[in-house]
Amino acid sequence: MSSTDGARGGGGGVAVLSVALVAGTRTRLKVLERLLAAPNIVVCGAAQDASSAESLVLQLQPNAVLLDLDLWGGGLEAIERIMAVRATPIVVIGAAAEHPEAAIAAGAVDVVGDLDLPPGAADYAHLVRRHLTVASRVRVITHPRGRLRSRGLHRAIDGRPGAVTTGTGAASATRPRGGPAGMVAAGPPVVAIGASTGGPPALATILAELPPDLPAAVLVVQHMAEGFVEGLARWLDGVCPLPVAVAVEGEHLQAGQVYLAPANQNLVLRPGFRVGLLDPQPGQYHVPGVDVTFRSVAEYAGSRSVGVLLTGMGRDGAAGLRMLRDVGARTIGQDEATSVVWGMPAAAQELDAVDLELPLAAVGREVVAAVGQAAAPMAGAPS
Repeated sequence: MSSTDGARGGGGGVAVLSVALVAGTRTRLKVLERLLAAPNIVVCGAAQDASSAESLVLQLQPNAVLLDLDLWGGGLEAIERIMAVRATPIVVIGAAAEHPEAAIAAGAVDVVGDLDLPPGAADYAHLVRRHLTVASRVRVITHPRGRLRSRGLHRAIDGRPGAVTTGTGAASATRPRGGPAGMVAAGPPVVAIGASTGGPPALATILAELPPDLPAAVLVVQHMAEGFVEGLARWLDGVCPLPVAVAVEGEHLQAGQVYLAPANQNLVLRPGFRVGLLDPQPGQYHVPGVDVTFRSVAEYAGSRSVGVLLTGMGRDGAAGLRMLRDVGARTIGQDEATSVVWGMPAAAQELDAVDLELPLAAVGREVVAAVGQAAAPMAGAPS
């Protein structure tokens, strides 16, 4: 389900942005309404709790939601309920922005955190309005967290620092931290995944499909600001049967492990199947960069790799995915219907870099199948 591009109204056909407010107190709602006072923005309604926010969005169908509700006091529930019943771009601010990784993981599109501007300043108000305007143009889809919970894969993570509870049963208590014997010495197949806007929930959906004995290492590049990646790694580790951790320079790739690129460096595959972390090149817009990772995987893993390009703005990853396809790797692009922003996968399509275009729900299964094909030749290889 996608948002509209903006209501039309006002003089001269000017696009008017309808915004619903969610905050814990009437006083805070009034503050938010003052922040949004502008000719092209209409506050269509307000709510003070998750249930009211869900009903409000269903009834009024705004172009965007501005949410300032403490995440542990109903903010997370409000985001999840909105994204489950009528997916709408959500920007979090104030109390809700104190734990940005949890808000993004729940389905929020953008976070306006602490700024070097007083909250009442005109520049601050302009910035908030700009964030909402950009967010309202983002195509959003129903969030997968409810589906993951119903399958028992969420590991009961609530986003609080350190508050990760593992699932019950021997499988979750003893999930392996490496791959099958003999795979590491030869270098395991490599799955390389790139994502940007809308990436965290898409990654959760895919990684939840991967079995704990996957005979491949998984490299993940998500465009994300510094300070958020560690929280993303904790959350993904909770929904994924494989262990997920931020990559460390020099470590040897292990099958059955997910390596997440740090926020301020590029993640690359080095000779000997070791992790490399490189400072960004001058002028590099996206850090970490998907293209950088894809190119290194094409060079050192070749046809024994799988490339996946997910939702995101821009073109990062398209050229690298084409390089992967050129060396014989299986390449997958997320389809338009399930992408929050069909930018990066569309750019890859233009370069003829995509073997298979798939809806998000089918990507994980195809990755498992492709890894099986990549690992099969190794069964008879000499040790």
